Amino acid sequence: MKLGSYIRDRLWFYITAAVFSGMILLFLTAYRVSGQLTAFIESLFLLFVISAEIINFMRKHRFYSELGEKLRGLDKKYLIHEMINKPDFLEGELTYEALCEANKAMCENVAKYRKSSSDFREFIEMWVHEVKLPLSSLQLMAHNHKDELGEKSLEQLRRIDSYTDQVLYYARSENAEKDYIIKEISLKRTVANTALKNRESIQIAGASLETEGLDITVMTDGKWLEFMLGQFTANSLKYTVKDREPAIRISAEEHEDKVLLHFRDNGVGIPENDIPRVFDKCFTGENGHTYAKSTGMGLYIVKSLCDRLGHSISVTSERGSFTEFTITFSKNEHYLMKS
Repeated sequence: MKLGSYIRDRLWFYITAAVFSGMILLFLTAYRVSGQLTAFIESLFLLFVISAEIINFMRKHRFYSELGEKLRGLDKKYLIHEMINKPDFLEGELTYEALCEANKAMCENVAKYRKSSSDFREFIEMWVHEVKLPLSSLQLMAHNHKDELGEKSLEQLRRIDSYTDQVLYYARSENAEKDYIIKEISLKRTVANTALKNRESIQIAGASLETEGLDITVMTDGKWLEFMLGQFTANSLKYTVKDREPAIRISAEEHEDKVLLHFRDNGVGIPENDIPRVFDKCFTGENGHTYAKSTGMGLYIVKSLCDRLGHSISVTSERGSFTEFTITFSKNEHYLMKS
């Protein structure tokens, strides 16, 4: 609160005080009160007004300055009522109580939407689990009648299976901490499981898979890591270069405080302008419009899972040459204790 603003806000009071001061002067003059006594009474009245305004301004200035300063420093501004002391003047008390009531109403509203969101997420998870059963049956039937249906039918079923997995992992990614178990995981075994799950897609695309230095264990959740590698694989097989044999190379390197897992392909690459946004929600980029339809959710979910698990992820790419994703696994006491 600035002094100038306070004076402008109290202008009506000063005009009223001036009017009363004039009336007092008229009455004292009418009753033939001596000039010295009149001056003393007027001075006393003026001193009272100035003193009262100074005290009033100081109390309000202290409260509103603290309110503004702490509000600017808060990320969660709805907690402001917990960061300030209850003021000792009526206007401030009313403001403080209004903030408390607003916060209470907001918390009740948020709790209601959280429950609604939780119920919807549980329904989605249940629906995905239910739809997985007939989908698995269809895949088995299609595999047994491969000659009649052809590889394209199998590929479409695999895509449906991949998209349902994406829905499930997205629903869980908001509360991944309730669904993961961090423990020592073999990168070699995880990559092998991913390759086995995507074996037919890799064969149909005619891609080669090369691995190096995977005899390393990391602290993570194996199921989530397999999903992330599966997303990388799906993207690699989707964005291939015509007349070039697709190649995927997965390697790892161990440092004193971290392990780096590299996933590299020789596909179309990512345009330089798109690289900063590849992990944004629903971002499809130039490749998503040019080469294949994309939801823009796969890499967003991967980034969300890495954040939840305490890993970091980065991407480098050269247009028409390669794309490489790198997941960094930390090695420290805090992370080990977290498991």
